Amino acid sequence: MAPKGKCRGRKAPTLASPAAALPPPPHRAPGERTTTVADLTDEALHAILRRLTPADLLRAALACRRWRRAASRALPRAPPLLGYFFHPKGHAKPPPASTEDKTHHPAVFVPIDASSPRLSLDLTRGASRGLSIQDVHLGLVLLLHRPRPKSLLPRILAVDPASRRRVLLPPPPHGTLPGDRWRADRSVIGVSVLSRAHQSRLSFDAVILTVDGNLPRAWVASVRDGDCTWRALTRAEGVVVDFDPWWFEARCVHAAGNIYWHICNSSRLLQLDPRTLEFSFMPVPAALGDRINKYRIGEMPEDGRLCMAAIVHEEDLQLWVRGKARWSDRGWLLEREMCMSRVLDKIPGLPKDRMRRMLCTWLSDVDYARTGKLFIRTWGYGRYSFHMETGELEHLLMEDGKEYGDPMYAYTLAWPPEFLAPED
Repeated sequence: MAPKGKCRGRKAPTLASPAAALPPPPHRAPGERTTTVADLTDEALHAILRRLTPADLLRAALACRRWRRAASRALPRAPPLLGYFFHPKGHAKPPPASTEDKTHHPAVFVPIDASSPRLSLDLTRGASRGLSIQDVHLGLVLLLHRPRPKSLLPRILAVDPASRRRVLLPPPPHGTLPGDRWRADRSVIGVSVLSRAHQSRLSFDAVILTVDGNLPRAWVASVRDGDCTWRALTRAEGVVVDFDPWWFEARCVHAAGNIYWHICNSSRLLQLDPRTLEFSFMPVPAALGDRINKYRIGEMPEDGRLCMAAIVHEEDLQLWVRGKARWSDRGWLLEREMCMSRVLDKIPGLPKDRMRRMLCTWLSDVDYARTGKLFIRTWGYGRYSFHMETGELEHLLMEDGKEYGDPMYAYTLAWPPEFLAPED
């Protein structure tokens, strides 16, 4: 006799057995057709794909040719932000201590959220300690060795973190500039990505900015699948650098289609048009530059217009946009203004005295990714991001206690991906 509570013969289905886990198939009339995703109209498929995250949209595009065509129509215009590269900094002490940690920490990548890929420059520990990020643009990261002589044209390491490919560009050969007589009077300012010829290959143009004598010069590298050629342009006559080139910031800013280099304690910026490779000076609004206030150039988050953010009168944030009008200030229009005193009050320990507060806080970046955020540095009180629309102030601190570095390089993919680029 079977034990009590047990069945004879066939074993009863359990929750783990297929008979209990799967519902019975629905009853269909003879000849009835099953509806599948292949029956979606093009409009319905496009409406679904445009609601996906960029990562999921790229995965969906690999399903078939029809989905790839639909995904190419659903691509966002701006490349998706994946995260930020920067060199971390140790915690600095408030005045009158040293302004910052002088240790050069290897570059790290912080993803924007949990769904973003964990990227890396994939450098050895020894190599990463001797390299410093100079530019991040079009999915490429340019690094230079540090320290380095200011008068020698450098080698450039270019890395594509998404594909983990890299190429080391040699310095321009001696014959690049025939009869070069500026070697003893040359200052290397920095490097920048100019353009990318192919989204999925190491085919791009980069530039080295130098000041030869008192005029800027562009040295252009053309890289095609790892092969590099150099050409030296003539010096930019009429763009006279009548100050010590040491005042140039080494890193550049890509904004509204041009490349800019800030100049410390100056009422102008150096501008390079990547299409014509012509240099010019961009004036700062007289309300800002003539008083040597703290300003940073960037793009408006909603439409990409050239903008400039500045802190004036110790605690007022002004946002200027480039435009033409009779009341413009050197071609700039005041777009908005807000008081930052309540925002800065949220920073623990920051002095309340306006003069001391002015000395301890300054803008370091307008977020290149057009998130509407500004990055704020302090002297000994941490590093923060401030969202201009929501007013949210976020303390940027790593898990090991280090602070986010300066500058913050937003990383986006080369866009659009090659297999989704619009067909001619």
